[in-house]
Amino acid sequence: MKLLVMIGLIFFHTSRLWGEEAKKAIEVFPSTPFYQFVIYENLVILWIAITGLLIIIRMKLKEIERVQRMGLDNNDDEKEPPLLD
Repeated sequence: MKLLVMIGLIFFHTSRLWGEEAKKAIEVFPSTPFYQFVIYENLVILWIAITGLLIIIRMKLKEIERVQRMGLDNNDDEKEPPLLD
């Protein structure tokens, strides 16, 4: 019984060492300057696109408010539609 416990403890202790060999640092961010530049460039393009989309959404909301102020969103047949100047 003591022999099995000893073998188990030795196996348990050395199995952690086997795992350390298998665990190698995975590079998430590339180490070469060219690929770092490509990543930063893509991030800049992404943020410019997000900013552009927010500006377009803001313009569309202002257009909707303008149409609602003019009364073009009402579908009353008895009233004359407003004329655009």
